[in-house]
Amino acid sequence: MNNIDNYQEETFEKIKHIDEEGNEYWYARELMKVLEYVEWRKFEGVINKAKYTCINSNYNIFDHFGDVAKMVDIGSNTQRRVDDYKLSRYACYLIAQNGDSRKKVIALAQTYFAVQTRRQELLEEELNSLSEDDKRLKIRKQVKKENFGLNRTAIKSGVKNLGEFHNAGYKGLYNGEIANDIAKRKMLKYNEDILDFMGSAELAANLFRITQTDDKLNKEKIDNEYEANCVHYQIGKDIRKFIKEHGGTMPEDLPTPRSSIKCINKKEEK
Repeated sequence: MNNIDNYQEETFEKIKHIDEEGNEYWYARELMKVLEYVEWRKFEGVINKAKYTCINSNYNIFDHFGDVAKMVDIGSNTQRRVDDYKLSRYACYLIAQNGDSRKKVIALAQTYFAVQTRRQELLEEELNSLSEDDKRLKIRKQVKKENFGLNRTAIKSGVKNLGEFHNAGYKGLYNGEIANDIAKRKMLKYNEDILDFMGSAELAANLFRITQTDDKLNKEKIDNEYEANCVHYQIGKDIRKFIKEHGGTMPEDLPTPRSSIKCINKKEEK
């Protein structure tokens, strides 16, 4: 039995996954271990109760409980099929609500998933109510913060030339363009930052590139510059592919705002 003091927010964050569309999800079998269930049969009973709650709340269970199957090794070069679920945050919350209340970790899970779900709802409501300039300011601030974290992760992963590392990500996302190419296309001056001349959609694509690269470098424990650059390039390329498949506008085709983030900041300060 694990000590409840060892459980933090990061306990649930560590088993969180993010798909190609940027959606968070958890695997039921990984969640089962964290919630201290030993038998899949018993835990699946909790999942079924959560599904019933989901239906009664007029939500589509297939949006929150995705059936997945895995092949696992059982020895002697033999594998067998194991059922699992791909769970949304809401599904995890419902599972916690229907779990064994005698387990202290269940109470922690209820709080974590309830708070995180509400926090995401508030962020989405806030973002939707903002003007384009305010969206740019908000996302640019996040980009700056996440880029700082990515730089630290990159250095830890063996990166010595941060310029080349960031250009690898831009190449993947912008179909071969590096930062200088983007600046020239946007007709920026030498000392102007390309990120300050992006609209909210373009900034959001770059924010996703940054956070996903940081996550992958950490999870895969990359320890050399070549692999780190390859990861950054591939993440950028994957995001570009996703935008294309969903009929979005390519980053290089998005309009360049007339005002830089710095100009908007100055107006806000007046």
